[in-house]
Amino acid sequence: MSNYLVAMEAAWLVRDVQDVDDAIGVAVSEAGKRLNQQDKEYVEVEVGVTPCPACGEPFDSAFIAANTALVGLLLEIDVFNADGENHATRIAKSEVGGALRDVPLSVIDVVETEDEDDAS
Repeated sequence: MSNYLVAMEAAWLVRDVQDVDDAIGVAVSEAGKRLNQQDKEYVEVEVGVTPCPACGEPFDSAFIAANTALVGLLLEIDVFNADGENHATRIAKSEVGGALRDVPLSVIDVVETEDEDDAS
């Protein structure tokens, strides 16, 4: 059994916003609130990044049209005692998806982490 850090991307819709920074703040706040209500405080929430198609530089994953924003959020969760990457992915999607119903999730990275007992 191994431990994993699973990173997922979520697509969050924010209505009635004028500014990208406001949209990002609302999206992170709403996602955090829904996770906290389900006792999932251990899920890290931050804005995702998207590479610029022209220069490759990263920028915040947020787009506004008609006062409605689509914000890409990065969600990270530590999964303990999983049988492998696929098992860790299923656990992470179940944990986060249960709290964020109707929010599209996509796993973007799975990294095996060191067991704390092995580190000493």
